[in-house]
Amino acid sequence: MDGDVIHPGATALVLQECQNGVIGEQSALPALAEAAKTGLIPRAAALATAARAAGVRVIHCTAQHRTDGWGGNRNARLFRAMPKMPVQLHVGTPAVEVVPEIGVAAADIVLARHHGLSPFEGTELDSLLRNEGIRTLVVAGVSVNVAILNLTFDAVNAGYTVVISRDAVAGTPPDYVDAVFEHTLGLVATVTTTAEVVAAWTGGTSGHDGAEAGQPKPLST
Repeated sequence: MDGDVIHPGATALVLQECQNGVIGEQSALPALAEAAKTGLIPRAAALATAARAAGVRVIHCTAQHRTDGWGGNRNARLFRAMPKMPVQLHVGTPAVEVVPEIGVAAADIVLARHHGLSPFEGTELDSLLRNEGIRTLVVAGVSVNVAILNLTFDAVNAGYTVVISRDAVAGTPPDYVDAVFEHTLGLVATVTTTAEVVAAWTGGTSGHDGAEAGQPKPLST
């Protein structure tokens, strides 16, 4: 991983929906939580630790809803299914909190959205990044099926360079995730590993080897 691409002065780490009610023990999406057990949480935690030490801002993008559902989307099957799930991502509940393995440091930013599929939609994310001169986003979290795709396209369309830590994202089923990276995400983002990103930020090597889970070697832009 070229350290200039993710230089701390112009880079932010965006952790997408790494929250209890999505990939944690209280997940409303058990299949996705199971996919995340391949190592997503410890790798996302390693990225956050390295980012904080290097002066890279950590931004937690979470999803939450009002208990009465007011203002939420109803225009897709996914949204209509959510009220029937056993765990609800209600404002102020543990389900919307970042998983404890990653945590929220004092300097971290938490941006919650109440609607839509992308952390850029209806939030201050773009404005905050631009105000700080951020040009590159290192992305981890879920899901490759929906939010990671949305985040990547929105960021690229807005002029940001996107770097995806391939072993710190998850989706279902695995074959579909592989195909999305090969035919879509690999065309618009730099795909690398947690180890490569951590090494670039720490100036050394990392014990978190993305290849240990059978992930691909880093790709260059």
